[in-house]
Amino acid sequence: MTPAESRALSAPHPEAADGLDDLDETVNYRTPASRPGGRVATSAAPADATVGVADPAPALALALAEPALAAPATTAPASAGPAEASVGVAEPALAAPATAPVDVPPDTDGAPADAAIGDDADAEVPGRNRWRRWTRRRQHLAVGGLFLLAALWVTSRIWLDPAGRVASLYTGDPAQVQFFLAHSVRVVLHGEYPFYTEQFNYPDGVNLMANTAVLALGIPMVPVTLLFGPAVSFVVLVTLGLAGTAMAWYLMLSRHLVRTPLAAAVGGWFCGFSPAMLSHASWHPNIISQFLLPFIVWRVLVLTRSVRPVRDGALLALLVTAQAFINEEILLFTALACGVFLIAVLVQEPARWSAAWRPLGAGLAVCTLLAGALLAYPLYVQFAGPMAYHGLSDAVRDYGNDIAAFFAPGSPTLGGNQRANINLAPNYSEENAFFGWSLSLLAIAIVVWLRRELVVRALAATGVLFAVLSLGERVSWWDRELIAGPWQLLVHLPLLDAVVPTRFGLITSVVIGLLLAFAVERAWALRPADRRTVRMLTAAGLAFALLPIAPMPLRMVSRPPVPDFITADRWRAYVGPDQTLVPIPVPSMGNTHGMRWAATTNLDFKIPGGYFLAPRNGNTGDPGRFGGRPSGVGELLEEVATTGRTPELDDRQRRRFADELRHWRAAILVLPLRQQNAEPLRRTVEDLVGPGRQELDVWVWDVRTLTDRSV
Repeated sequence: MTPAESRALSAPHPEAADGLDDLDETVNYRTPASRPGGRVATSAAPADATVGVADPAPALALALAEPALAAPATTAPASAGPAEASVGVAEPALAAPATAPVDVPPDTDGAPADAAIGDDADAEVPGRNRWRRWTRRRQHLAVGGLFLLAALWVTSRIWLDPAGRVASLYTGDPAQVQFFLAHSVRVVLHGEYPFYTEQFNYPDGVNLMANTAVLALGIPMVPVTLLFGPAVSFVVLVTLGLAGTAMAWYLMLSRHLVRTPLAAAVGGWFCGFSPAMLSHASWHPNIISQFLLPFIVWRVLVLTRSVRPVRDGALLALLVTAQAFINEEILLFTALACGVFLIAVLVQEPARWSAAWRPLGAGLAVCTLLAGALLAYPLYVQFAGPMAYHGLSDAVRDYGNDIAAFFAPGSPTLGGNQRANINLAPNYSEENAFFGWSLSLLAIAIVVWLRRELVVRALAATGVLFAVLSLGERVSWWDRELIAGPWQLLVHLPLLDAVVPTRFGLITSVVIGLLLAFAVERAWALRPADRRTVRMLTAAGLAFALLPIAPMPLRMVSRPPVPDFITADRWRAYVGPDQTLVPIPVPSMGNTHGMRWAATTNLDFKIPGGYFLAPRNGNTGDPGRFGGRPSGVGELLEEVATTGRTPELDDRQRRRFADELRHWRAAILVLPLRQQNAEPLRRTVEDLVGPGRQELDVWVWDVRTLTDRSV
């Protein structure tokens, strides 16, 4: 402890002001404010050099130690300079200017520094606080409006016709999400079991906890789904996921880490509209709905200095539980990133551990117990319930980024090019890097510039580690394999065997967003002679780095409408409660139109097959694969739909088809007139079960006499 530290009279964190009497001892550990490394400046700077200046990076670092507030300002050393130098000093987690220590009373509401002017100033101007709060509120509304407009711009093409447009390359994920949204309606209105369903893949069913059923998103969206349909709910979730994630990071940054609104807005913008987020927006609203993550991260950091670890651990447990019903993989990434960041900080300053381990351990224990209790049964169903699987399908387990992907702009951005990105990512829905060369160089420059700051070094270590892991089991450069990646050593570990490694790039994206926020804050706080020039150069640098990856409207294509036979409820005359409607071709990973049909009726009829993850061959506990039990007839019809060639069938194939129809308890087979290769499909089905008849806009085959087990 330095002499300056020993002279500092500590006080508890403002969040614990009410519990002061419960403290057994006064903590006098304090990280000097002048720089993260712990040195205290001995010379006083001019007064104007410290007005309104805060050091956001130590805010994050000081969260790892028990806070210590200095004594009132009247005890400040004589060399501290004029009284004006203390104006605008931030909350306890923020560092003071690089002058001799100036002590201030705690900011009990935890507001950002620029909202915490001295009490005397507030007393002189009674309406000042109210005006400041209104101004900050208007700033938040303006930034939120900007984020919402950007999200509407990104989703504008699908908003034109939510039911008739879909992402241009892969249609399976939107149909699956819409199916899950319809399932949430049944959970709310009919009290249906939330974690498992037989409405598709009948009769085996699907383990919804193992398939990210987005219950935390689908249940609040039930009114929208009922009024406008699951397709509209899908695009609403995508829009709010992008804007909400950006706004959540902005609010957390502006409240706790930076005091320049532009810095918080830039950081929030990138976290919400990074190329990785845009690539998932067309298909995975559960992945881009990250609006809880900033608060989870901050609550973890608060635990390192908490004097109420039980309360703070309980709050963290509620956030963790909610996120588990949005996307468990993103929750796991958040936990891993927090752990790596804390380790990176403690490696650099091991002394922080002595002050942080007790509240952190107690809070995490409370969080584990409470969240474990809330999630115990859902997790049991996920890992040990019917149709549970262990480990991902081989089709996605080795998904990794190419090194060159970090220097190319993403496909859905201003400078992006889908053809140029071929083979740099597993597919266009998993472009989890793609920062562009200008932003990559800027990120490296920021780390070099702010390398003296503890938090920046810890963030850099976190971002680089997960960028390396995102390369997957085989490290490649422009699709040429170089060496085996470190992920090869981790892929078989429990929990990690269910992770898609390329998505570790999402963590690196958040790290870059935080680095951008810190860099803008530092540039805005500089006090050169020509401040305007510095700010113009900062804005130009941001434009140079971010303009090539500016978001563009997502590419969409038209998709076949749901048949009138379905929307007019004509199917109800055929299908009973324990029977299925069999779309032709049979629903699978590549043919998900039948899932959309069911979703538009809120799953009032069952279907065989579908797009989902299940254990191989339907054996609970086996490794996962896409789809249920292999279906000979399903594969046959899918081949006809793809090629347009009518096969020659024999009696053995006809008997096998009849057996599968009985297994599915099929009532009718339905083939839309506008289905691709509809005529070859019609001839093939007629060769299997006999002639059908046209009803409205579909061909219908009534097979109840063939599949009724009592006949």
